[in-house]
Amino acid sequence: MVSGNQQILGYFIEEAKEHLETIEQGLSDLQSTMKDPEIMNEMFRAAHSVKGGAAMLGFGSIQKTAHRLEDGFKILKENQIEIDQKLESLFFKCFDTMRDLLDRLQGPFGLRDEEANQVMLSAEPIFGQLQAYLESLTGGVAEQPIKTDAASMSLGSLMSPGRTSKPGGHHLSTTPETSPPKPDFVTQVTAVLREMLQLFKQKANPANRQQLEQLCSSLLNLGEDTESWQNIVQTAQTAIANYNCPYLTLAPLVIKELKQASEQLKAGQASQIAPSKNLQRIADNSPSQRIILVVEPKAAAETLVKAFNKKQLSQFMKALQTTAKTFEASRSGDVSRSGDVLRGEASPGSAIRTFPGRAVGTRGETSRSMSDGSANRTTRQTS
Repeated sequence: MVSGNQQILGYFIEEAKEHLETIEQGLSDLQSTMKDPEIMNEMFRAAHSVKGGAAMLGFGSIQKTAHRLEDGFKILKENQIEIDQKLESLFFKCFDTMRDLLDRLQGPFGLRDEEANQVMLSAEPIFGQLQAYLESLTGGVAEQPIKTDAASMSLGSLMSPGRTSKPGGHHLSTTPETSPPKPDFVTQVTAVLREMLQLFKQKANPANRQQLEQLCSSLLNLGEDTESWQNIVQTAQTAIANYNCPYLTLAPLVIKELKQASEQLKAGQASQIAPSKNLQRIADNSPSQRIILVVEPKAAAETLVKAFNKKQLSQFMKALQTTAKTFEASRSGDVSRSGDVLRGEASPGSAIRTFPGRAVGTRGETSRSMSDGSANRTTRQTS
């Protein structure tokens, strides 16, 4: 049986392969691709998607390589550059690095850390050459390439948001449409999404679904002043509550869309945030609305009063009374049966041995009762 972790990894690999095809097709005739803004955007989005998925799953080497390609494609989008054989060759070498890492990931032993580090160390000069050559073609000043070694590939560096590029000096932030949220917003969102991913890897049950919904509540608080952010998180929360939808379907949608929304909000593009049709459909088909109760009578009562109308409260009270009576009857039966044992009542052919604080049923043995410091011994023979 395939585990949730393997299913999510398989989904990522299949999606990454499709994105690699898109990039390879665009690079195969880069000069023509430069003249088609739609194809350039597809290449950029493909690299961006691989970067985001790799980051969420903790594959820093794939994330880093996709990020370098993404930065390069952005420079091509925003500048009139004459494509030559050298530039095509450098892009293809970066692309080959990402394909090599992905091939290793889907191999029998997965992508081992030592192998990933070695591949990245070998590819680092190529990354530097590509960046320097692009900057020479655009008149920018070359920056020192980012070092990729075991020490730099920490959790913080893997999950930190990437920088984007613009003409005349690359790796600079784009101008936001609106005021961005707190500086650490994306980092906080990413931390919550990683917690959600770990829960999605487990077998679905009511307990971890509730944990996922609570994490959505945390995300709501992070962007409480933005209506579009509230909308997409609430949609994800409702979709998670749909018990008919498996985690294999939910995980890619929820993680990817919330991650993308956080980056859009960070960039001041709140107006572009919206749940996909697939996520909205799952949310719309959620069987029923659910509420979370605090295990404290007064607080639980206040929550119910706010959540239910008068008719629903009346129905709830009747159901509660019926359930309480059933529970009490069940308990009374248990106590009655326990009392029979303690009083020494047993079925024919059995004997009861009683001691202070406990009772043990036996067959063909002496029954002893202790009271007032004296011992009275009686014997019952079994038939």
